[in-house]
Amino acid sequence: MSTLQNVFQIILLFFVLVTIHEWGHYYFAKRAGILVREFAIGFGPKLLSFKKGETRYTLRLLPIGGFVRMAGEDPEIVQINPGQRVALAILGDEVTHIYLNDFDKRADSLVGVVEEIDLERRLMIKLDVDGEMKTFKVHPQAMMVSKEKETQIAPWNRQFGSKTVGQRSLSIFAGPLMNFILAFVLFIGVVFMAGVPDKVKIRGTEQGSPAEKGGLQANDIVLVVNNEPIGADGAKLRNLIKQSANKKMIWIIDRNGEQLRKEVTPEDKDGGLVGVTLMAENRSASFTDGIVNGWKSMATATVSILDSFGKLVTLQFKMDDLGGPVRIVEFTSEQASAGLAQYTFWAALMSLYLGLFNLLPFPALDGSRLVFLGFEALRGKPVDPSRESMVHFVGFAMLMLLMIAVTYNDILRLIKG
Repeated sequence: MSTLQNVFQIILLFFVLVTIHEWGHYYFAKRAGILVREFAIGFGPKLLSFKKGETRYTLRLLPIGGFVRMAGEDPEIVQINPGQRVALAILGDEVTHIYLNDFDKRADSLVGVVEEIDLERRLMIKLDVDGEMKTFKVHPQAMMVSKEKETQIAPWNRQFGSKTVGQRSLSIFAGPLMNFILAFVLFIGVVFMAGVPDKVKIRGTEQGSPAEKGGLQANDIVLVVNNEPIGADGAKLRNLIKQSANKKMIWIIDRNGEQLRKEVTPEDKDGGLVGVTLMAENRSASFTDGIVNGWKSMATATVSILDSFGKLVTLQFKMDDLGGPVRIVEFTSEQASAGLAQYTFWAALMSLYLGLFNLLPFPALDGSRLVFLGFEALRGKPVDPSRESMVHFVGFAMLMLLMIAVTYNDILRLIKG
């Protein structure tokens, strides 16, 4: 596989996983009526930016996540206070634009000093125009313009904090939820690509081994052993072998459509050995197979990921056990080179991991925000926003420090080979 194709698949994986996660936040926030100011993939300086409707969509330099910026989650960047000079553009009887500078360019606007202003609940502005007080209604989608940069106002009913605990919780949980749904779909896709294990097949036999002496050959399909049907259960066959050290076993095999009876006596070595390498003979998956086996794969992977989180929390790990962006890119390249099924399986694992990781109750992650909403539901009032913001800021800083540390360790590992 070409390096260019590998690079494309790595970028595609990151883009899809982050986009589907942030889209979950975005979609349910919009459904709740929240003003979404920005939908961003990546952090840091903007590489690409465009605005559609009320939302600005940006692609940023650092590929370490993304965010959806909702009105009211953070203090608004632009504020207007009484005594401040502004210019108003009025259409009909409502203010559509509030200009904060360059008044000499606003020939068609009304210039005055703000006497009173409420852009959240009453949507009004009272202006002193050459000593005459005038009051105007403000359009709920009015723009504040400062140095040619437009910022849409956010009335209280469009802000994150105005929504019910349930609506806000769903907007937060929807990100991980989308990752779980994507992971399930991808696991199902792997089942259809790889097929479903149907029979146990002998890949090969070792020279001079009990299997070779007993007449077993590569590509033989194992049907029955010691009167036990094997089917697709390779583990069952291995257990039968271990239980039969130095005991004659009767194998019924299918060789080119003909059923043959073979006698094999496992060596009393390492719990019983016959000297065969086994592989699964797959069949095409049905719709039910896809759902059932996809769910089994997801459940097994979930248990494994949660187990790794448990070791992380209890500090049962070494630094080399952790991997940052460098190792993820390296391993994704390996999986992409292994074929579409393996790449899809890895994408499913990464999507599941991203969803579960974000639900951890660690500051700055979705799980922590859900914990704060849980406190609000129990107390009947929200936690002080400034305190919550500080907790998330500290958590984000800690995550960035950890990422820098594991990335440094990954680079050292690559240098040392």
